[in-house]
Amino acid sequence: MIDTLLTALATLLTFQHMAYMLLGVTVGLTIGVIPGLGGIAGLSLLVPFLYGMDPISALGMLIGLVAVIPTSDTFASVLMGIPGSSASQATVLDGFPLAKQGQAARALSAAFISSLFGGIVGAVILTFFVLVARPLILLFGSAELFMLALFGLSMVAVLAGRSLPKGLAAAVIGLLIGSIGAAPATGEFRMIFGTEYLYDGIPLVIIGLGLFAIPEISDLLRKNASIAERNALGSGWFQGLRDWWANLFLSIRCSGFGCLIGAIPGLGGSVVDWIAYGHAVQTSKTNPNFGNGDIRGVIAPESANNAMQGGALLPTMLFGIPGSGSMAVFLGGMVLIGIEPGPSMVGADLNITYSIIWSLAIANIMGAGICMMLAQPISKLTSVPFHYLAPFMIALICFAAFQATRDLSDLVALLVIGVVGILMKRFGWPRPALLIGFVLAPQAETFFYQALQFNGWGFLIRPGVLIIAAMTFASVYFGLKNRVDDTGATGEGVMTSRSSRTIQIGFALAMMAFFAVALWDALEHSFLGAVFPLGVGVVGLVFGLILLVHLWHGHEDHPAFFDYEIVGDHVGNSGNSWFWTGPAWIAGLVAATAVVGFYISMILFFVAFLRLRAKASWLMTAALTLAAAGLILAMAYMLSLNFPSGWLQGAYDLPWPIR
Repeated sequence: MIDTLLTALATLLTFQHMAYMLLGVTVGLTIGVIPGLGGIAGLSLLVPFLYGMDPISALGMLIGLVAVIPTSDTFASVLMGIPGSSASQATVLDGFPLAKQGQAARALSAAFISSLFGGIVGAVILTFFVLVARPLILLFGSAELFMLALFGLSMVAVLAGRSLPKGLAAAVIGLLIGSIGAAPATGEFRMIFGTEYLYDGIPLVIIGLGLFAIPEISDLLRKNASIAERNALGSGWFQGLRDWWANLFLSIRCSGFGCLIGAIPGLGGSVVDWIAYGHAVQTSKTNPNFGNGDIRGVIAPESANNAMQGGALLPTMLFGIPGSGSMAVFLGGMVLIGIEPGPSMVGADLNITYSIIWSLAIANIMGAGICMMLAQPISKLTSVPFHYLAPFMIALICFAAFQATRDLSDLVALLVIGVVGILMKRFGWPRPALLIGFVLAPQAETFFYQALQFNGWGFLIRPGVLIIAAMTFASVYFGLKNRVDDTGATGEGVMTSRSSRTIQIGFALAMMAFFAVALWDALEHSFLGAVFPLGVGVVGLVFGLILLVHLWHGHEDHPAFFDYEIVGDHVGNSGNSWFWTGPAWIAGLVAATAVVGFYISMILFFVAFLRLRAKASWLMTAALTLAAAGLILAMAYMLSLNFPSGWLQGAYDLPWPIR
């Protein structure tokens, strides 16, 4: 055993391994900063370069990239309110409000030290856990995995705000959107409505960017100011470090959660940050301000998502079962360089296993150190007038969204989800509840039908199922006591407008219509293909009806009547329409892309936006447009990404990048 550890250490500390790891970290940091791309895109980029490389160098690059994506994606989540990747969605809830309060440096420094700590804790746990992990992981069958998915859904109680019917209805919307496409049990296609794009469902990046990025861009444009409300950036750096130290035990607990959940195949980073965030809310008794800029809402998910990467390596290396989407690509890279996952990784190849685990810790230190050096200058972006940043952000999220399936329908779906996200934010429908429902829908349905097929209804009395069920009920109980309220003011007299009531009822009826369509579609399928959307749709109709009763007959002080136009930042700003400040510009960019392609459309969009919306001079317009054109061009070239094409590219043989 000692010889194995020494061999692993000697491999790890070679100059070649460290140099290639630093290269992987650099690529990972670059990818992570771009909203919506994430680890899958970054690893897919590196795989072609692995041919002919020796295993030491290739592993260094792969581990370096895997380790730092959950660290660098924090920049977009905190500074722009856009989830940098699926692992940083929960960070937006408190990180972005802190940035708007002028505390971006504080949020970033707390996030990076938490990420660093989580990565190291994950590596330490794995070092001692790897030999006993195999029998423990095998204890989790389909029934237990289904209950873990329900445990993740129990976080909806935390994220439901003041109106529980809105929160639960939002979760049902997410579950139904997540069930679009092929049914896991039978392969039947559900709710595709003859649209080829929907056969594989709507990609996660589209849902994340649409729900969070577009509403924030629209709101900030309406305020017509910088992201930060005050420029108190200088003192925030060391305050973030002190915040992390004051919440050290929260960081330790969430790191443990991340490592454990990451080791369970199928859950991964899309849910671990929500579970950590929910745990922070449920266990915080002193001055909770979650959803409005509580630093614990940054520390908890950032500690968990980096530790998750270490946990996800376990099933990937020991069973060849990817613990997450990025781990699926990592697995392909391992096979490509001649490393076969399986029992040998805790036998003859144990030294390789320890090299990978310790590389993960060192890569986390490298990535967090670089991000800490950049945090202070980058945080100053929040003091730049937002109308100069907005076109860059719109172009980036559209470009990133297109990479999901490389179909123009990606941009159309982004626009539709964005409008839904804006209305949800306006009327206090919790967007995180929809997101977590969407993320968990495929896993929950798959594990449910497998448990039913293998064990019958008797799976409900398995010991593991009962233990996780007890944890779920406890989570719901504490979640209802300490719900996050991100809907703003809590004073009485929330509802003061008859037109607002009418619009709210219309939006609720539209959601009810969606539930009804899902039920109608489910009745067209077999039992296994229909049982999940049918059950979920019925639940949605029930809570939708409860909400409509409140809206029709409830008192105007009831939380169901919340309207951000009346009690939020836009009071007295009704002339500055939410549609014309965000979605209309994106719709114009999408329409132009369908005709002349993305690159030409982006240039025209920048000129139009900066001249008409930002009132910039021709010199400023030309400089910013050239900078954006060069940035997008360099990014597409280096990352081998495609531009969305339109009618012009189909009709004529044009050179790159216009092609």
